[in-house]
Parts: sequence; structure tokens; C-alpha cells
Amino acid sequence: MKAVIQRVTRASVEVNGEVVGRIDAGLLVLLGVEKEDNDADAEYIADKLTELRIFSDANGKMNRSIVDIGGKLLIVSQFTLLGDTTKGRRPGFDRAAPPEHALALYERVVAIGRNRGMHVETGRFGAHMRVSLENDGPVTFLLESRAEISRKSQVPPGESEEAHREDTEKS
Repeated sequence: MKAVIQRVTRASVEVNGEVVGRIDAGLLVLLGVEKEDNDADAEYIADKLTELRIFSDANGKMNRSIVDIGGKLLIVSQFTLLGDTTKGRRPGFDRAAPPEHALALYERVVAIGRNRGMHVETGRFGAHMRVSLENDGPVTFLLESRAEISRKSQVPPGESEEAHREDTEKS
């Protein structure tokens, strides 16, 4: 999965002129699902969304999570995040999951957030949407579950990621 997350003071999504999701302070999440993605990817993304400390504390440092500030999530499906623009002039979408698989994992991320007590709004899967936002900072991050899950699975049990990285670099 790929997710572009933006810290916002407000965000909304419209379908055919109707607002289908709206939040105040929180995160706007644009979420793309790849063919190979599974529940572990959904768990990884949901964990990051709820635990990533990207909101300012009293000293102005990014030290608080969305849970800490009582923020909201607006999660919008966006398969174009998986577009390959390296060849030709038209993006290729071979890596994007088929709609039924993408919908199930998109809904899984939404459900995990809600199960953790988060206020989660959504766009409308597969629809043409208009997304509006007021980025706070601006603060924007790219999350990629596949890369992180793959990297973490290569770290031997009992060894820190940093020690593993140092050992790998020496080889």
C-alpha cells in the first residue's frame, strides 16, 4: 500500500457536488492498494496513521499522534498513487490491485481506525471525487507498507534494525 498523508486543519471530499466526508484537524489520507497487498499491509498503514507523531506539542515539536490530539481521519482511495510513469507518456497501472481486492483492504484500514476509537470519514470508493484541504505546515508524508514490511522481515530476531543495517553495509 501507498499512502500520502497530509496534516490538515480541514479537509473534505465531494462526489457529484455532495460532501461525502469532512473533517477538521487531523489527517487526509490518500490510499492506493497494490496487487500483492494483504491484511499485514492494512495493519501497517493503520498503525502508522494512529501512532505517527506528526502533530506539534507545546514546544512546537512533532511529538504528538492523531490520537493524542483527538484528531480525525479522512481516508480517500486513490489508485493513481500506484501509477508507473517511467515509460512513455501515459501512466501504467499494472501494480494497482483489482477493485474488489482494493476495496476490501481500503475498508480494512478504515475499520481498524474506527475500531481504535478514531473518527474516520471516507470518500466514495471508485467514484470521481473532488478533494479539498487546508494543509497544516505544510506537513506531508509518504507511507509505503510493502517496503517497510519487507525491510523489517529481513532483520533477524533479537537484532535491532540499526545493527542489522550496519552489518549489511559492512558486507
